[in-house]
Amino acid sequence: MPCADSTCWLCSTGLCLNWPACRVADEWSRENPGARVKVDAKAHDLLIQNLAGLTYGDTERLARNAIYLDGAITRSDLPDVMQAKYKLLNRGGALQFEYDTARFNDVGGLSRLKKWLSQRKAPFRGDERASHLEPPKGILLIGIQGCGKSLAAKATAGIFSVPLLRLDFGSVYDKYHGETERKLRDSLQTADVMSPCVLWIDEIEKGIAGTGGETGTTQRVLGTFLTWMAERKSRVFIVATANDIAALPPELVRKGRFDEIFFVDLPSLKVRASILAIHLTNRGLSRGKFDIEALAKATTGFSGAEIEQAVVAALYTAYASGQTIGTRHVAMEIKQTKPLSIVMQEHVAALRQWADGRTVPCD
Repeated sequence: MPCADSTCWLCSTGLCLNWPACRVADEWSRENPGARVKVDAKAHDLLIQNLAGLTYGDTERLARNAIYLDGAITRSDLPDVMQAKYKLLNRGGALQFEYDTARFNDVGGLSRLKKWLSQRKAPFRGDERASHLEPPKGILLIGIQGCGKSLAAKATAGIFSVPLLRLDFGSVYDKYHGETERKLRDSLQTADVMSPCVLWIDEIEKGIAGTGGETGTTQRVLGTFLTWMAERKSRVFIVATANDIAALPPELVRKGRFDEIFFVDLPSLKVRASILAIHLTNRGLSRGKFDIEALAKATTGFSGAEIEQAVVAALYTAYASGQTIGTRHVAMEIKQTKPLSIVMQEHVAALRQWADGRTVPCD
């Protein structure tokens, strides 16, 4: 809200931040005669959203951090503001602020998921043109280990341009009665205040057990989490990942809890070539010096993580022998690797069979 101060020059421009931030802007202008704080309109709107939920004093301190560095409010100020806000709010340690989110350019494949998220960015961010649409609630990513579920969670925050919070259920559980539920409620409340944000819950089946894994505590944790999912009004987009769908309770995966359940399968030939190109480029290697098509064919049944490790191992091998890394080094590492799809063939086959017809393929 505008501070309604007749002397506030930001109010006269229609870009009033609210009274604490306006005080800081006016204070900076007095200390720098003849200069005024430069305000980027879009960054200004985002800053207002991101300062929501804080006390007067905390708002003033964060505004001072943003303004005093360069006498401006720009988009580059937002990550530091969000990190500082997170540190003020998070006391329990169950939430982790992920400083580095990914871009979907860093993710090979997952084309259908990328399109799905892109279509929901405007409603989630509160774009006025999409005000008639309900903000998306979240997705459940199920799939084979090492195929990019965690990277997709990070990329979701990147595509939405919001902070990424990771909920660690291992830190939630406490030996004292009632403390586990309290820690979870505090963590979820922090996510609400940090909104808009992405809440990433990795391997959710390890924190919320399904059939055969219930105890009094896990049942209460599940109830607390489901109640929050049903009643929350904040723009917190959940990205939950799971490797074992059988371990999840039916109450969590029923329609309405998540907007969609996606299945992350082993990458196709085209996607494997894309993954190889990404990892070679990320390590400063010219993709033109490698026979990517041949390497992609050789990695049938490999996950993205296994392809990356083949490139990493080839770099070590080439370095140890004093040679420049080439196609043969990567091919040798691929040949020596037994992928998870072979080591745990029955498990992978059962998971793919379950997902067929029940989930949406990411590609």
